[in-house]
Amino acid sequence: MIEEITPIIFWAVQGGGEEDGKITISTLVPPLIKEKKRVLSLKVSLLNEGNKGFNLTYYNELKAGQIRLLFVDEAYAKRGLARLINTVLTDPNISQRLYLVITKGNFNEFLAKHLGETDNIDYYLYRMFKHYEKKKQGEITVVNLHQFMKMLYSQVSDPQLPVFRAEGEQFLYEGTAFFDRDSMVAEIRGKDDQINQLLYRDRFVRYLVLPDLAVTLGHIRAHTSKKLNPDLSSLTIDIDVKGRIDELNSLARIEDTFQFAALTQKIERYLEEKVIRLLSQMQKLQIDPLQIGGMTTKPFSKPISRDTWDRHWSTMKINVKVRLHLEPLTKVK
Repeated sequence: MIEEITPIIFWAVQGGGEEDGKITISTLVPPLIKEKKRVLSLKVSLLNEGNKGFNLTYYNELKAGQIRLLFVDEAYAKRGLARLINTVLTDPNISQRLYLVITKGNFNEFLAKHLGETDNIDYYLYRMFKHYEKKKQGEITVVNLHQFMKMLYSQVSDPQLPVFRAEGEQFLYEGTAFFDRDSMVAEIRGKDDQINQLLYRDRFVRYLVLPDLAVTLGHIRAHTSKKLNPDLSSLTIDIDVKGRIDELNSLARIEDTFQFAALTQKIERYLEEKVIRLLSQMQKLQIDPLQIGGMTTKPFSKPISRDTWDRHWSTMKINVKVRLHLEPLTKVK
């Protein structure tokens, strides 16, 4: 009886923009076991309709209760995820710890490249997200269903999700998607994404490449404190950053402690400018993926409305102070 039930590791959803409003849902079968795999795809109106349809096209009963990943294409995410997420939530067997991922490119084609008997690409992807979540490393954004729902249904904050591109046999991390309520409205990459990782949850970032300053910082850890003025006219952010210099371009020579101190100060000012620029982008879009609005919540007081917060947030003055604590260089006099 056990062999007649096959747990699903992921669903991939795309479409929804056609006149009929239908979506394409895909999965990979069989999961986990070393057997020739194939991609199942169905065009459906409802997510659960797809799961039932899979059971008519596969010899084992497919159980969604073990689903650990939900891949959603960018076009669908821009139209809004509320309907999809609410459908997932209606199934009590689906864990709220499943990871949500925005995809670009042809995800089904990527899967088709990994149909060999020795490939368990579905389980590999799950283990990758689980690894980064556990290690709290800032190389990629990791968000599960529970975290997404908490941000989505907050009065004053917005979700963010990782963005990956399917390109041939590769599944490449591109950056972080920002949402306005349930709709994707922006994407950040590179340095902006790394800075967001440090601000979001005080993550560990293995490398922070600063080509403008001809320097690469390594093993970065940040502790961030935020303070709102009582009248919500300004936000002050203090960021303590610990790390080391991993690479220096020939243009950034350091021969003594004075030059080391000067470079440290230069990096501090540079990071302050980048943080302010990133937050200014959020203000312009009237989104709050860093959950700053949550700081307005006080015991026994009425929560601030979204419209009121948006009005204050969009015009708020932002002050940023970065204090950089770098390991001393051994060859500096």
